[in-house]
Amino acid sequence: MKLYALSGDPAKPCYVLSYKGLMIMLDCGLSINSVLNFLPLPLVQSPKFQCLPNWNCRDSDIQLEDGEIKECCGCAFVNSAPEFVPPLEKLIDFSEIDVILISNYTNMLALPYITEGTGFCGTVYATEPTLQIGRFFLEELVEYIEASPKETTARMWKEIQHQLPGPLNDVFKPKNWRHLFSMDAVNRSLARVRMTGYDQKLDIFGALQVTPISSGFCLGSSNWTIVSGQEKISYISGSSTLTTHPRPINQTALKYSDVVIMTGLTQAPHVNPDAMLGELCMNVMMTLRNGGSVLIPCYPSGVVYDLFECLSVSLDNQGFTQIPMFFISPVADSSLAYSNILAEWLSTSKQNKVYIPDEPFPHASLVKNAKLKHFKHIDSEGFSTEFRQPCVVFCGHPSLRFGDAVHFVELWGSNPLHTIIFTEPDFPHIQALAPYQPLAIKTVYCPIETSLNFQQANKLIKELKPGVLVIPENYTQPPAIAPQKLDLVIDPIPDKMIIKFKRGEVIKLPLKRKRGRVYLNPKMAKAIVPQEVQPGVTVSTVTGVLQVKDNIHDLLPLEPTKEELAEEQKSKPTGPPQPFSQLRTVRYEWGTLDINLLLKKLAQDGFSDLKVEQGSAEEVTLVLPSEDTIIKVSEKSTEIVCGGKQSLRLKLRDLLLQCVQSF
Repeated sequence: MKLYALSGDPAKPCYVLSYKGLMIMLDCGLSINSVLNFLPLPLVQSPKFQCLPNWNCRDSDIQLEDGEIKECCGCAFVNSAPEFVPPLEKLIDFSEIDVILISNYTNMLALPYITEGTGFCGTVYATEPTLQIGRFFLEELVEYIEASPKETTARMWKEIQHQLPGPLNDVFKPKNWRHLFSMDAVNRSLARVRMTGYDQKLDIFGALQVTPISSGFCLGSSNWTIVSGQEKISYISGSSTLTTHPRPINQTALKYSDVVIMTGLTQAPHVNPDAMLGELCMNVMMTLRNGGSVLIPCYPSGVVYDLFECLSVSLDNQGFTQIPMFFISPVADSSLAYSNILAEWLSTSKQNKVYIPDEPFPHASLVKNAKLKHFKHIDSEGFSTEFRQPCVVFCGHPSLRFGDAVHFVELWGSNPLHTIIFTEPDFPHIQALAPYQPLAIKTVYCPIETSLNFQQANKLIKELKPGVLVIPENYTQPPAIAPQKLDLVIDPIPDKMIIKFKRGEVIKLPLKRKRGRVYLNPKMAKAIVPQEVQPGVTVSTVTGVLQVKDNIHDLLPLEPTKEELAEEQKSKPTGPPQPFSQLRTVRYEWGTLDINLLLKKLAQDGFSDLKVEQGSAEEVTLVLPSEDTIIKVSEKSTEIVCGGKQSLRLKLRDLLLQCVQSF
């Protein structure tokens, strides 16, 4: 078994597992951090970004396109359509992928890069919420980019990256970055996805059985178990033990795995999500009291549902019942509507509301009471009429490089009464704000992420008792955001192996196939007559043909040849007809090889120059110099190496079989 690491970001994983001749892709996360190196895409031309000074190379021989690199407050930015970091392509041929298992909607944004234009013809599996909410994420991303097209594409900067100012001179392999796919590519890619439910066992070409297990992280999120005969592999990605709106994590199904691959731990391990939620509400109230408005850059699903619920309660408690909340996204209406019809994927408390009946999420009543107003864009019909300040605005994109958030940062950035609150840990907030500097708006960083922290992950690992643990190398050292906290790592497991990996590596996993399942033909099963060889132990011989098809092993009855059928007719046995396998003379060898008897038989057969070499306590080597032959005898096997002499090998085999017990 091999694991190919196609991603260097554990929060956006993409790995390929090679096992039993199959190539299984685990997630296809898209790293979006690369967009921070580009100038924002405003909905209308921005004087601020147009007036930024151009950066010019000191080497007169190198000529960049006019305005290709812009400078702002000591940082350089590419003036072009943003580019993204897809999974590593050179490590594996995507056309060889047999199946893709998606754990949650945040880990499927690179799917069009993998399935379209690569020759991919496999199957993609995901739960229904993962597929539908993943579609919202992809549609929003594509619409944001296409809403503000760039006239030119910057290319030359990648050729002189080492000469550029920071942070561009430190980016990793920008030549591998790619522009975003089209909406047509998204639709074709998602058409390949087959929806599945929790605990549904899926057969993969007869070789493996994969099952999605609730992970507790977000709507429809799942861990996966991969079972083959007696071996079990668990893939844990984006899990949570906290009590939020999704269905709780199912730990029982993950226990006692031979191999556990763990990724997708929290990107903000140094903070508590409940404390951050409290700090967010406090800062919102302070800003509103001072007459300012609040901008919260967000994704179209996920934590934003909890923010609606928490903030609406805080606003009512603090007497701000008339303060409106605006949710602006190309998929805002679809996201709000869809979240309220997913009862089976929710926590028990949310499910119970459905049977009252009541909406599981409060944002439905907030919309009815006009406390939460949603629009596709700021130029949508009715927005200018409804919009008033002070207010709280939720909109994308959290990177602040595209989407309606760009407009609000420019609109409110120079006013210290307003506040921008970052809740998504995907993007460092200082880098996100860099091209807008100088700014007077108040900035608050409250990363809210419910995925496992290191303490919870270590506790979970102890309870699961895996044979081997496989983790990204990042998890063996404190994160860059808190390098002094040595407890923010995965702890060693006594007497267990931990294998770490990083992007671009191919590692071998120590999983050996112990046994395989064989299906016995019903006719043969009826003919079995067990015999007791010792108290409590019965055995029976079985003679048949082993058929292997689609990785399924079937033991079938022997079919007689024409000659054997003719011989059977001549003999005409009396009594009831017997199965063909009982008419054929068959010997069954068993037991330990008698070395002394073998030496005697070989001598009687003319092998006079026989040499005996004693290896370990359980291994003996017999050398026949004149025949250029070696016979290696150990406790578990006997090997004959005779230089291509087939007749000699068969002769030695027959002599060996005479030296073991048989019946």
